[in-house]
Amino acid sequence: MSLVLQSSGGGQITIQEPTTASNFTQTLPAATGTVMVSGNQPAFSAYLPANQSISNDTFTKVQASTEEFDTASCYDSVTNYRFTPTVAGYYQINGCVGFSAGITGQAIATIYKNGSEFKRGSQIGALTNNPSISVTALVYLNGSTDYVELYGLISTATTPRTFSVDGEKISYFQGFLVRTA
Repeated sequence: MSLVLQSSGGGQITIQEPTTASNFTQTLPAATGTVMVSGNQPAFSAYLPANQSISNDTFTKVQASTEEFDTASCYDSVTNYRFTPTVAGYYQINGCVGFSAGITGQAIATIYKNGSEFKRGSQIGALTNNPSISVTALVYLNGSTDYVELYGLISTATTPRTFSVDGEKISYFQGFLVRTA
């Protein structure tokens, strides 16, 4: 049995049933652009597993070293704590930085692209109850040399100054491919 789909423009797609019980491959007509399948869409999620000491008023990279998943082995959770995807496209990048409790000042979470600040989330004033600052951005990455990292900054007279986990995964970094270029 076969299924034929007719388009109003005169083209058609034919889907044939497999010829054997082990033949489950379907060939579709040529596509314009990049065809993505579930096996090649980069996505990652990592978190900070322990409190990380930071200096006052200095952007510091969040050492999100515990991976929850990394579908294309594009996240470096050992040395650079950065995502360098191998597929060019537009990526949704999310980060959240938790800070030590009971501080007054400014707290910032920021996404860096290729070593420079790209997008920022911040809060100013009294930051109580283990504040966390989120940042999110849709960013183009070229699939070879572009990379993103998560940084945080706290500007306060209070010590200690830490990126916090407080027993939870409140400092995390994640991203996924939205669409190819």
